[in-house]
Amino acid sequence: MTGWLLATWLLTTFCIIFFARELSGLSIFGWPLSFYLAAQGASLIYLAIIGFYAWRMRALERVYRSENGGQA
Repeated sequence: MTGWLLATWLLTTFCIIFFARELSGLSIFGWPLSFYLAAQGASLIYLAIIGFYAWRMRALERVYRSENGGQA
């Protein structure tokens, strides 16, 4: 799971940088699309990665605790 999340993080970062020139031709409210993806889109994806990781680890800890009879 950690590997997949790190790969998602890497692809998100790499794709925004790699396609920045092509996306700069498109604009939203006068700002290039690459600006919005770098400033907002990547941040939201990073936040989703962190949220998913926290949610999944909490679920795995509950399973682990129930298998061990509540002992940590």
